[in-house]
Formats: sequence, structure tokens, C-alpha cells
Amino acid sequence: MEWCDENDIDFVFGLPGNAVLDRLVDATADDIRTRRALDQMPCLRGFAETSYRAKSWNTDRRACARIEATAKGLDIRFVVTSIEIGSAEHIYETLYCARGQAENLIKLHKAQLASDRTSCRSPLANQMRPILHTAAYWLMLTLRDAIPKAHALATAEFNTIRLRLLKLGARVVEMASRVRLAFAAACPDATLIRHIAAALMPTGP
Repeated sequence: MEWCDENDIDFVFGLPGNAVLDRLVDATADDIRTRRALDQMPCLRGFAETSYRAKSWNTDRRACARIEATAKGLDIRFVVTSIEIGSAEHIYETLYCARGQAENLIKLHKAQLASDRTSCRSPLANQMRPILHTAAYWLMLTLRDAIPKAHALATAEFNTIRLRLLKLGARVVEMASRVRLAFAAACPDATLIRHIAAALMPTGP
């Protein structure tokens, strides 16, 4: 944080919670917990901010809290930031969570498409592998984007989509102008597959 200050760089970092931070947002947390209980809501989320200074810091800094109350209790997450404008909700949900979503996409690229497997002897081949894996990533992302938003697979991970939609047995019939796939009568996602095929089909003249 001191380095960011010296170089005039704004930051939003995750901040481990502690008893001091909990006390600083206790009034807001208690209000959220009470309103959730009175309205019998399964979950209620709110935000708060405070000024906080750890022992290793050279100045007070802005800390924003995401407070979520459920029937199981409170869940409070903190971030520390140098950004002075914007609400605590904007800092946490728009800025901080966007970083987390980027990490999730990188995780999909590495863990579920094996893009970090550079086991070839040739360095040129190892450089080519990430290009091929990135192409596979965009194909999987395009496939997932074609799934209706209300469907459970619209937010599924790539491994789930691969098992449900790609690793299927089918009879392939090649014709002059098209390729026809005949799925089993018990295929649970046949309707979804037809929808995706229509969505990905190029628009005619």
C-alpha cells in the first residue's frame, strides 16, 4: 500500500477481519441482522465503511465491509482502498468482485482447459499450446453464452458443460448440405442442444 501511495496508484485489497474491525461496523451489522430476522428473509446484505489503521500501516485508511446476514449468522468481508469516492457497495461489488471474477476466469483457463501443461520438449511447442488452449477457451465461452440465462448450465463450469453437452454418444449422418446428429431418446439435454445449435448457426442472407 505504501508503494501504491508513493507511485500515485489506487488500490483495492482484501483485508482479513479482526475484532477491531468487527466492532467498528457492529452497529450496521446489528441493524442488518435485526431487519433480516424481523422480515424473515433468507438473506440480507448491506455495506458499511470505516477508517482503520493496522499497526504496520503508516496512516489511517478507508475500509469497506460487505455484511451478509443469514439464518446461520453474520458473514463480514472487508477490503481496504485508497479510493475516496464511491459508496462502500460500489467499491466492494463493482471493483473488488470484478477482480475476483477475473481470477475465476483464469482458473477456468488453467485448471479446466489444462493451459498450464507445458510438457513438450520444444519451447516453440510450449508457446503454441497456450494459443490452442485459448482458442478452446473462447469456444467453450461462446457455447456457454448461447445457453439461456434461466438454465442451470448458463453459469456452469467448463467441466460440467463438457460432461453434459460434449461428451455424448450420438449417431452422425453426413449429408450433402448438413450433418445430422441423432441422440438417444433419453438424452436429458436434447432440447438445450437444439437451442444452442440454432443460436450458433450463422444468420442467413
